[in-house]
Amino acid sequence: MILANPEATESLARRLAGLLPTDAAGWTILLQGELGAGKSTFARAVLRALGHGGTVPSPTYSLVEPYELPNYSVYHIDLYRIISTSELEYLGWSELQDGLRLVEWPQRAPRLDEEADIRLAFGFEGTGRAVEMTGLTGLGAALVAGMTGTNNEVTS
Repeated sequence: MILANPEATESLARRLAGLLPTDAAGWTILLQGELGAGKSTFARAVLRALGHGGTVPSPTYSLVEPYELPNYSVYHIDLYRIISTSELEYLGWSELQDGLRLVEWPQRAPRLDEEADIRLAFGFEGTGRAVEMTGLTGLGAALVAGMTGTNNEVTS
């Protein structure tokens, strides 16, 4: 899908958030892409669409930013500083199972694909961005199928 501008990225995030189950605890969404490709914009828009009204700082230095929402917790996770999958336990990864995990830089812990539901791979496309969405579980594939259609351009 082509994302012409940041507003289109936010629109896609709102659509995805609207299709998540009422209790998305236990879901993992991987956000891959280079610096500036739209990962954080997408994560912030998902959080806002799910009801978070405050600021959404980048988890680059804290590594995990938790958000308590009415139905479940959401964890915005940045693995850029992670060197190996084994470091996930130092982050308290197993304690984050009670919420929706939005994971930036998942390629730093390659085995995350095995437990994730959806992967979004962001890239640059001309002056805009492009994203490829992949369902990694049955539930993830059903959600992705509900989002994709014949139109490959997302507008705000």
